This record gives sequence, C-alpha cells and structure tokens, in this order.
Amino acid sequence: MRCPQCGSMDTRVMETRTADDGRTVRRRRLCADCGFRFTTYERVEEQKVLWISKKDGRREAFDRTKLIRGISRACERLPVSLDTIEDIASRIETRLRESGDEVSSMTIGELVMKELAEVNKVAYVRFASVYREFTDISNFQQEISKLIARAGQNGGSGPAAADKAGGKTEGGKVPLKDSGRKRKKEPEK
Repeated sequence: MRCPQCGSMDTRVMETRTADDGRTVRRRRLCADCGFRFTTYERVEEQKVLWISKKDGRREAFDRTKLIRGISRACERLPVSLDTIEDIASRIETRLRESGDEVSSMTIGELVMKELAEVNKVAYVRFASVYREFTDISNFQQEISKLIARAGQNGGSGPAAADKAGGKTEGGKVPLKDSGRKRKKEPEK
C-alpha cells in the first residue's frame, strides 16, 4: 500500500480488525520511510448500484465518502471519533441498501439526523441547519426546542438534561461550559 504522506511503497500493517459486522476490515498501517500512520478499509464491492434521487429530480449513484464528509463536517471540533462516524455511515448505508435500489436524498438526511441526535446534539443542530436550510435564528430555536422536548420525554429534566440537549435550563438561561480557552480581558477604564 502506498503511503499517502510520502508515496513510499514500504508500509506495513500494525493492526487489523473487522468492523461493520464483519463486512469491513480496518487496517492501521505504518510507513517505514517517513513514519506516517494511516488507516485503510477493505470492503466487498457492492454489485448493485444504489441510486439517490435528489430534490431537484436528478439521480446519482450513492457515494459513501460524500456521506462521511457530510457527517464529519457536522462533527468538526466535537468529541466524535472517526470510528463513530464510520459506524454511523455503515448503519445508514446498510439501511439504504436494504430499502431497495433507489432512495431519496431526504431519506438519507433524516437517517443522518436521527443518528447524530443520539451521538451529539450540537452535531445534530449543525447538520439540520444545512439539511433543512435554516434561514434565520428562529429555525435554530425551533430545532433546539424539539431537542429539549425530546429530552423531557425521555425522563431528562433540569440543567444536565437541558445541557445534553443543547438547550436552556428551567431558569431560562443557557448553561455555559468552560471551553478551556483563555478569554480576553476587558481593558480597564
């Protein structure tokens, strides 16, 4: 396998494990020349093409990398591992292939939102803002209100549940967490 960093063919497998219920082999590799570590995935090539019907009526072949890119973008700078993103993509792809030869892009969007809502509420709202084409702050408020309502239905209440849902506490204030960043001091007057 060629090293994506330096192009050398002198790489070795350090770790191998199965993923996606045995349908995928994940290999961690190391380049002997530059020391770069990278991951490769081995999958059986699907024989049938899964078609996606877009909102504008176009059709295109399903592209797993495009799905992973969309999920990854929603999860940027959040504590969501690449393995979790790969698992989400695998579950969605499995559901899509089981549903037939053609699915709508809206179905994919709804599946991604359902998965992200369980993994990270901020990633869910980010994805929803693009997928549902939010145009102003009220769209965000409505989506966050839905999350808070769902958290309340699932037995969650109080600041901890509201914080998990990305919403407000009972007092109406948004709970803040210290991000660890240093804040600029206000100039003294």
